[in-house]
Parts: sequence; structure tokens; C-alpha cells
Amino acid sequence: MKSVVRALRFLFNYWPVALGGGLALLLVNLANLVAPQLLRLLIDEGIAELDLTRVWQVAGALVGVALVRGMLNFLQGYWSEMASQGVAYDLRNLIFEKLQKLSFSYHDRSQTGKLMTRMTSDVELVQHFAGRGALMLASAILMLLGALAIMFWMNWKLALIIFFVAPIILSFFVIFVRKIMPVSLRVQKKLGALNTILQENLAGMRVVKAFAREEYETARYFAQNEALLDENIGLVRLFSSVFPLIFFIGNLGMAAVIWYGGLEVIGLRLTLGELVAFTGYLGFMLMPIFQMGMIGSMLSRAEASAQRIFEVIDARSEVEDKPGATPLPTLAGRVTFDRVSFRYVGGQEDVIHEVSFTAEPGQTVAILGQTGSGKSSIINLIPRFYDVTGGRVLIDSQDVRDVQLDSLRKQVGIVLQETTLFSGTIRENIAYGRPGAADDQIIAAALAAQAHEFISELPEGYDTLVGERGVGLSGGQKQRIAIARALLVDPRILILDDSTSSVDAETEYKIQQALEVLMQGRTSFVIAQRISTVRNADNILLLSEGRLAAQGTHQELLESSELYVEILETQFHDQGRMVAATEEGAAL
Repeated sequence: MKSVVRALRFLFNYWPVALGGGLALLLVNLANLVAPQLLRLLIDEGIAELDLTRVWQVAGALVGVALVRGMLNFLQGYWSEMASQGVAYDLRNLIFEKLQKLSFSYHDRSQTGKLMTRMTSDVELVQHFAGRGALMLASAILMLLGALAIMFWMNWKLALIIFFVAPIILSFFVIFVRKIMPVSLRVQKKLGALNTILQENLAGMRVVKAFAREEYETARYFAQNEALLDENIGLVRLFSSVFPLIFFIGNLGMAAVIWYGGLEVIGLRLTLGELVAFTGYLGFMLMPIFQMGMIGSMLSRAEASAQRIFEVIDARSEVEDKPGATPLPTLAGRVTFDRVSFRYVGGQEDVIHEVSFTAEPGQTVAILGQTGSGKSSIINLIPRFYDVTGGRVLIDSQDVRDVQLDSLRKQVGIVLQETTLFSGTIRENIAYGRPGAADDQIIAAALAAQAHEFISELPEGYDTLVGERGVGLSGGQKQRIAIARALLVDPRILILDDSTSSVDAETEYKIQQALEVLMQGRTSFVIAQRISTVRNADNILLLSEGRLAAQGTHQELLESSELYVEILETQFHDQGRMVAATEEGAAL
């Protein structure tokens, strides 16, 4: 149970309320242990002696104990819940913070739904045990030991009967805990798989409806939900098969105590009040044993969840600052790939093979190639989203692995092929990388990205709320907001990953005009499949199957590279149209 113990250490962050809950728990148990003695006095000194005064005295004491116990129970529950909610708060923050720091390769391998399960259901199970299970366990141990000690003090012969019953009950309990642990782990895994299907379905609802796959998705969800139901039923079956047997054995022990104790009372060797008090303590001792099943279930599920939580927290990022990494000063913008090779984690072969080139400060470098040629992999290595597996990526002659990540990425602006906008206003999305930007700076970035006009036409202008993932905006509008977001940070290196793929020819032409001005003084990398985005580039990198097939200007590659001509022919459909477009400088 190492993971649960590790999670419970977070209680030390809330030690005042955790300590208060523990003290309240101790006093509640003391009050519980006092109550049977009061019953003994009530029967032996009040009812048996027909002493009404004594009856009222003891009855008043019982009421007082009940009131104190009720108040202490409230304080114990309140303080323990406060502490456990603090544990959940810390765990959620820790997981989220870790997810922000983990490299792209970790997220490539992880499913969003399963990560969400660890942030929600797994944290909730750990919190539930920290707030209730741990206190129930402590209370059970205190009551068990306290009741057993008092029973031996009252009548050691009656107490010996328990030693024939308790080991049998405890053996069944041990078997139960051993069996429930793997079942609990399977339940959490099934729940994670179910949440993954749900997340994928909600994110891809338009695709589901476009291909009329509603019935298929429903059947897939139902099948996974049924698998989760089967595991939960297995959990219930385990409870149902073990606990009736445990209760039966406990009741046999109770019957044996009452039978022998009754004989002792008849023989005047034991008073009726002592027998009643003894059976009360026996109940206090057996009840924690019965509760051990519930505690064991909570503990095993919390352990399974804690293991999954700490799998994320303890995960190591493949990309992180090395010891002694230095801040990257203001860049000039010279980028060098020195015999760079790269392979994704878990991949069987390199996707980039010994690529070498240099981009001088202020140059515009276009990257072309067929699908799967390694274009996106090249630009992902510049801000060090991944680490190279061979060679070096140098910026201003410094290996990117030797500098602090934040100082590198703050000087690199990037517009990814898949545009992501966050909930909030358009203003907040543009200023995402520079939250303190003034309105005139935000507007200037939007103007440069050809986004100001359509933003101004919206009912709330820059204060218009963006729907989930940018719903309500066209692909071109979202892309122009993303370009404005990148430009606002005034990067020394600008990366545009097919950033005009979702805009029409007129919008693309406007964006290209703006970018021609904005790229001046910046080293810019442009990934595109349109000739209009690359014809004026200072250097074009032509990739084929992860290798640098050729590089040069547009005109140089037209004259020297058959592959370049082939790509253009594919784009423009025929040689005549390509040549016409090239000669006339048309942006088709």
C-alpha cells in the first residue's frame, strides 16, 4: 500500500484540521467505550436496586455522552473532509502541472480520456479514503484494542471465546482484501477506457454524423460500458460471498458469549449489567472487524487509483532542462541542423535521416515534401518539442539541449497546422502568449494577420466569446487568430505549419502580403503545399522519406529537381498550368 501511504502524506499540508479530526476521533472512541459501563451501572445499581435516583443520574450521563459524541462526530467529519479535500486539491494540481511539463512524446502515447479519469475518478477515490477510510481504519483499530482490553479486564473467561472466532474472521478478511485489489484495478482501467471512448466521440461528433456512424459509436460505448458493469458486478459478487459468512461467524461468537455469560449470571458469578456491558464491548470489537471489509475495499481501490495517479506524477519527460542549462539570450535567429536524425518514441525507424542545412538570420525557409516526408518533424525539433536521436540542432551556434526551454520557446512563434483556440474572448486568445499586451498591440497583430476586419464585424468585437475549440468561426478565421497570437509575441523565429491551408485564395494573398513585411528581420520556416507560399522563399528544403532531397530557391529547384517539379505538377494538375503560374506569379 505504498501509493496510498504516499498520498496520505499530503495530509501534512493540512495538519491542523487533520490533527483536529484525529483528536475528535480519539474522543469519540473514548465516549463509545464509556457508554457500556454506564449501561452496567444503570442495570445493576438503578434498575436491579429499584433506585430511581440512580436511574435518572445514569440516564442523564448517557444523554450527556450522546451529546458530546454527536458534537465530536460532527467535528471529526468536518475536519477530516476539509483535510481530504485538500489532498484532492493538491493531487489535481500536481497532476495538471506535471501534464504541462511532460513532452509531446508522452502525450502522443497517452489517451486523453484515461488522463481525465486519473484527474477525476482516481483522485476522488483517494480523497474518499483519506477523508473516511483512513479514519474508519484508525477508529476500527482503536475500538478493537480498547474493547478487547476492557473485556479481559471485566471477565477474561468470556473474552477467551473471542479468540476462537476472531482468527477465522480475520483470515476471511485477508482473503477478501487480496482478491479485491486486482478487481479494483480492473474497474478503474475499464472506467478509463470508457471515458476515452466518450471523449473521442464528443470531440469527433461532426465526423460521426458525417459518416452516419451513430449506431456504431453507440454499440462501441455500450460494449465498453457492459465490460465495466461486469467488473463492478464481480466486485459486488465478492462482497456478497464473503460478508454474509463473516457476519454468520460473528453472530456465532455473540451467541456463544451470551450462552456462557447467561450461565454465569444464573450462577451469580456475573451480574446482568456486566453481561450487557460485555456484549456491548463485544459488538464494539466485532463491528470494526465487519467494517474491515468495507475499509479493505476502499483501501484497495484507493491503492489502485493512487498507483495510476503517481504513474503520471512520476513520469519522466523525454525533453527537459539538463543540469546547468543556461538562459538563451536574445536571438539573432541563425538555425543550423547538423546531421540531424530523429525517431519517435516507440518508432521502429527514423523519420528524419541525417538532415543538414543552415537558415541565416532573417531568411525565409520553405519546407516542401509529400505526406510523411518529415516536414512537421523538422519544425518540431526547432523549439525542442522533441529531442533529436542523432546530430544537433543549433540556434545561434548553441545546441538547443544546452539552453533553458522557456527561454528558447519564448523566442519562437508557431502556428500549428491544427488550430487550437481556448474558451474565452478573441482578445484573450490573441494575447495568450503575452497576457499583458495592450489593446493597440493586439489590434496591430490582428491587422497584420488580416483578422481585424472580420473581428470588428462581430457583435462584441474583440470581446466576442470563442466557443469550444473555436466553434462559430471558420477555419480561415481561426487560423488568422492563431497567426495573430504568434505574431504578438514578436518572435525571433517564426514557424508556420501549413498555416494558410484553411483559407481561400484572396485571404491567403492578404496574409502573404502581411507576412512578407513581418518576416523581415525574423528567421521564418513555412510549411505549405501551395506555390504562393514558397515562391519567394530564400531557401526551399525539399524532403523525401525523411531525407533532404534538394534545397535552393524556387527557380533553382525548377531547373535542378525532378521531385520538386513533380510536387508542383501534382498540385497544379498539369505542367502547362504550373509553368503559367510560375511565369505569371499567380497564386492559385
